[in-house]
Amino acid sequence: MTTTLVFDGRMGASGDMLLAALIDAGATVSALDPIEDALEVEYRVGSTTKCGIGATTVDVLLTGADTASNSHEHAHQHESDHDHEHGHTHSHDHQHADDHGHGHDHEHVHAEGHGPHRSYLEVCEIVEGMDLESDIESTALAIFERLGEAEASVHGTDLESIHFHEVGADDAIADIVGTVALLANLGVEQVITTPLSVGGGTRSMSHGEYPIPAPAVLEIAEQADWALTGGPVEAELLTPTGAAILAEVADGVNTLPSMQIDETGYGAGGYDLDPHPNVLRALLASRGLDRSLVRDEIAVLETNLDDVAPEVLGGLHQTLGEVGARDVAIVPLTMKKSRPGHLVKVICKPEDRDAVARRLAEETGTLGIRETGASHRWIANRTFETVSLEVAGETYDVTVKIGSDADGEVYDVSAEYDDVAAVAAETEEPIRSIARRAEAAYDEEY
Repeated sequence: MTTTLVFDGRMGASGDMLLAALIDAGATVSALDPIEDALEVEYRVGSTTKCGIGATTVDVLLTGADTASNSHEHAHQHESDHDHEHGHTHSHDHQHADDHGHGHDHEHVHAEGHGPHRSYLEVCEIVEGMDLESDIESTALAIFERLGEAEASVHGTDLESIHFHEVGADDAIADIVGTVALLANLGVEQVITTPLSVGGGTRSMSHGEYPIPAPAVLEIAEQADWALTGGPVEAELLTPTGAAILAEVADGVNTLPSMQIDETGYGAGGYDLDPHPNVLRALLASRGLDRSLVRDEIAVLETNLDDVAPEVLGGLHQTLGEVGARDVAIVPLTMKKSRPGHLVKVICKPEDRDAVARRLAEETGTLGIRETGASHRWIANRTFETVSLEVAGETYDVTVKIGSDADGEVYDVSAEYDDVAAVAAETEEPIRSIARRAEAAYDEEY
């Protein structure tokens, strides 16, 4: 049984929406305690209604002694229509009132936009100093690396030199680390998302007025598995923080898969966008009926050839394999002027495609190679075992290949041809007979 979290991306995503959706789906708010203590922030959990849908809200408030100096008015996007109540079930030393006031000598203020503009390395130091569980820390750091790489690409600099602006503030750190902590709290094994809406129009940023989606969002989306879509409103729906979190943790799907829903959560965004409910929907589901294979990121290259010698074609499996090809298929076809030709299709890892394309051009002389739209495949986990067969009083070893799904369930056992052929030749038994006996021997032994 696999615990899957599905995000419905039709209204985009931001850090606070992700936090709120996960809490509404059942995550325990106390999982955020170590982050509150380390950052001197408070996650204030409340409720609101968006177009008739009850949803959870999360605001990040500064609690440190220096918040008074930061309490000037700022452009906070959260509307004032949600009722604030602290969602922690454990006790705190302070009370939370609906007007954001507290029984402290200083005033708590929204953390959004407050705090210094930190460098990527400074943010990493903060995260590494929070004494988080190793998986939570490594995932959070990977998200900040995505953000840093995106910012560096947009500004034409390198990762170590980049200074975060909005995403270097305390609330962005709280959003990212908090989301990862809540995912761990839910015990989620797989996260997927439908295409993420970006909205439209323009937005004022620290460097000027930019069209939506923001440049950093586009950079992040280039490396993500999920798709973007425009609309449905003229507003920013997908923030760089939301995009980076989902790029790191979520795979993309076009539509909701078949699943058994266990919990549903709604995380509210700040704007009222009638008639569209501005909420991120999170579905916590069990997917025990459709055992999945292992997702493998790939690139698929292909070219048409009509003047290449058979010997060259026959050698492509070896020559392309030397530079990273995982599979090579050669298909006969009819080309222009009714000439017989061949379609060569090559599967490789995305990072190997340039080298594979170059070698394919050098070996065949083709003047053009195209990359198809495929970005991934589903493959079995493959392992090998050796079984012993007794034939005519002699013992022979045969290797068998075992195919299993992502949960380790074996669904295929195949004897390796070279071993089978060698035993068959020596014993004068049919190849098919030796193969069947080797596969049966694995079933009996394992």
